[in-house]
Amino acid sequence: MNKKLEIACFNLESALIAEENGADRIELCENYKEGGLFPNVVLIKEVLTKTTIPVFVMIRPRSGNFIYSPGEVEIMKQQIQLCKQLNCDGVVFGVMNEDGSINTAVCKQLVKLAEPLPCTFHRAFDQVNDYSKALEQIIDCRFKRILTSGVNTYAIIGKNILRELIQKAEDRIVIMPGGGIRSAQLRELAEFTGAKEFHSAAIINENETANAEEIKKLKSNLN
Repeated sequence: MNKKLEIACFNLESALIAEENGADRIELCENYKEGGLFPNVVLIKEVLTKTTIPVFVMIRPRSGNFIYSPGEVEIMKQQIQLCKQLNCDGVVFGVMNEDGSINTAVCKQLVKLAEPLPCTFHRAFDQVNDYSKALEQIIDCRFKRILTSGVNTYAIIGKNILRELIQKAEDRIVIMPGGGIRSAQLRELAEFTGAKEFHSAAIINENETANAEEIKKLKSNLN
């Protein structure tokens, strides 16, 4: 199985750069400094029109934690329905409880609503209080993949937990390492964890635009 590279894109330019330089999928969001929020509808339409690789859209109504009020959940539902209407390829979200567990009731509602779009549980996973239990809950909610740094700030630091999660997941769900991944460490991370998909913003300076050379290096280090 060829390893896949997902690039987090915060503007149209990044999406175009990602596709041109070998990315396999785009995670589309806005507001890099807030960790990614639901993007402007105009941006979604532009990216879908001007790229051909799969586009997964971030479903996140606000910055901060992932404990959402009923009103915020309704906004997330509207965002998912919009993504379906626009023919996006997938959606990305995560909902937590105050005690650090997965809010399975809401997650199941949102996954069901998103069908047939595949759903990624994002790095809210890195805040869980029991990652083994959370893994099973997310599988039960019928997510297709988990984006995680191995319950650490950076994926390279969480590589032991990443490898453990991949072994526990077997073929039931994709564990996709992400979190500060750069090309210089990617080969080591891939070989150590056994992961088949990886996530990076490929941003190497203070702006929000992906770097073409970094994407090329990321991709080449997966081959």
